[in-house]
Amino acid sequence: MQIRAGYRISFNCLNPMPIHLRLSVHPDRRGDLLSSDTLVTSAPAQVAEDRDEFDNILTRVQAPAGLITLSTNFVISDSGLPDAQNWAARQFDVQDLPGEVLPFLLGSRYCETDRLSGLAWSLFGGTAPGWARVQSIVDYVHQRIRFDYQQARPTRTAEETHEERVGVCRDFAHLAVTLCRAMNIPARYCTGYLGDIGVPAVDAPMDFSAWFEVYLEGGWFTFDARHNKPRIGRIVIARGRDAMDVAMTHTFGTAWMTEFQVFTDEVGAGSSSLAAAE
Repeated sequence: MQIRAGYRISFNCLNPMPIHLRLSVHPDRRGDLLSSDTLVTSAPAQVAEDRDEFDNILTRVQAPAGLITLSTNFVISDSGLPDAQNWAARQFDVQDLPGEVLPFLLGSRYCETDRLSGLAWSLFGGTAPGWARVQSIVDYVHQRIRFDYQQARPTRTAEETHEERVGVCRDFAHLAVTLCRAMNIPARYCTGYLGDIGVPAVDAPMDFSAWFEVYLEGGWFTFDARHNKPRIGRIVIARGRDAMDVAMTHTFGTAWMTEFQVFTDEVGAGSSSLAAAE
């Protein structure tokens, strides 16, 4: 399967300023690219690439004052298979975990493990450790939280999501990540493209999506508390402890976003794939 994906994002900058982006296809998927995932700027701007502490690609743009549009358009090869599942995957004891996954056991800006630990153990302490326990957490979050794009709030934490019972995909992911970490299961937050491939199309503007991965026997596995079903065609952009680590854009000055478009289409499918807005 081939997928065409990309975005157009425009800013009106009050003054010249740096803009940092985490919107490039993750290095794990760069080998699948069939055309270049190259940032195009509508105005002359200095562009450089770095790697952040989680091995995401960080693009640094020195934008001029005024209007600038940032865009990319690429084709990527995909297996066409849904997210892998392994119901036999065991949960590791903490002392047996590799050192590189330990940061994903800890609390973070949006994931207050200290405040939700008691809740997690009261709800899931009796479940079988491993895949079944993670799925129980995903089922709980999926059922408790009502998706409402109009209720999006960039400062909402996992505990607030649990109490308010509403959110967008980042809130679903934050709550599930927090509950997993509280149960000693390493969990990391992910962002990327997710079109409606293999599922009924949703008549809503396309957005980047958020899901999460947990570390069990066999490595990292994908879970999605928003949709709660294996999906086809995920394209990972960035991974981190929570949304703070993988902000798609960061402007260092006064700027107004004037355009935001994201697309993810199966090549040859004959119709546009619009993903559920965040």
